Amino acid sequence: LNGSLFFGLIAGGHGDLLAKILIILQLFGGSYLVFLMDEVVSKWGIGSGISLFIAGGVAQQIFTGTFNWEPSRAGSVVPAGAIPKTIYYLQHLPASSLAQGGIEQIMVQPPNPLIALIGTIVIFFIVAYVESTRIELPLAHGQARGARGRYPIRLMYASNIPVILVAAVLANVSMFSLLFWQHPEWPILGHASWIGAYPDATDPRVVSGQIQRTTPIGGLAYYFSNVNGVQDWLLPLFNPTSYGVYLRGLEYWQVFVHILVFLLVFIGGSVMFAKFWIMTTNMGPEDVARQIESSGMQIPGFRRDPRILRRVLDRYIPVVAVISGASVGALAAGADMIGTVGNASGTGVLLSVGIMIQMYEAIGREQMMEMHPLLRQFFGANE
Repeated sequence: LNGSLFFGLIAGGHGDLLAKILIILQLFGGSYLVFLMDEVVSKWGIGSGISLFIAGGVAQQIFTGTFNWEPSRAGSVVPAGAIPKTIYYLQHLPASSLAQGGIEQIMVQPPNPLIALIGTIVIFFIVAYVESTRIELPLAHGQARGARGRYPIRLMYASNIPVILVAAVLANVSMFSLLFWQHPEWPILGHASWIGAYPDATDPRVVSGQIQRTTPIGGLAYYFSNVNGVQDWLLPLFNPTSYGVYLRGLEYWQVFVHILVFLLVFIGGSVMFAKFWIMTTNMGPEDVARQIESSGMQIPGFRRDPRILRRVLDRYIPVVAVISGASVGALAAGADMIGTVGNASGTGVLLSVGIMIQMYEAIGREQMMEMHPLLRQFFGANE
């Protein structure tokens, strides 16, 4: 919100001063309403209200990108949704046209190509599988005989937080580079092409709607920008006539450097933020050992000593944290490179899947609490 306000006040566009003030008031009002609804869900519902808003927004994007039967632009008759577009081409194109280029239009041509729908489904199931993968350390109570439990260490130990932080950093890089570009009167940084270059309003690609004025076409902002599907990097290599506009006037080697930087930043940044996150949220080996020891539990076969617990946890948590950060970073970057339907980013898909799994587990715990004690013990709720 603060970045949006800062950008709306200082950066060009968004109308005159009155329009900017109205946008700021709208952002404040909307944020306050979201806060109130989050409080309602947190106190009287299940899960987090903000998480539900995120999952609902991503689900709307995916649903619209999959089933939208309206054309994507004026004057076109081709539906924008992946499935209606596929049905339209199969019904209206003869077999010869499908063989010459129709299959390419169905599979890879934006918006919402079929490969993006397939990629979204694949990412969904991969994230669901990774979220359910865990290491469970056996625990036993030091005083009560027979009282046992398990401490789960998820493969996604740091959750989706690292990739959210990386996406926030990249968004700020894009925002400030555009801010500098639109103010050439600022010394040193103003209109500096090495920071980020953007097209003018008179650019033919902007006039035709192929790119936007906020799309970086050079500088560091380009190399740190998101990759939006295979049309940004793969298709121009095989069909430069049809997809050369997505190169933004750059050379092929610059596109490959962009891909390399994008992957390194997403994966490396996610690993760094994962380690930072577990150390600042009491999820490190020492903090977890202290929590287990204070609850009266211990690992069977070891003395009840937090130092021993820490040595055991040191074998798992630091390694799992690195794997967790690298996994979420690779999944988010891979989803962006393949493309997702409805312009839902890879980070958004990761978030929505994680939120739905957490909601499912929360509902399961609520149902367990309503069961008879014997049934709870039978289903393992007491472990």
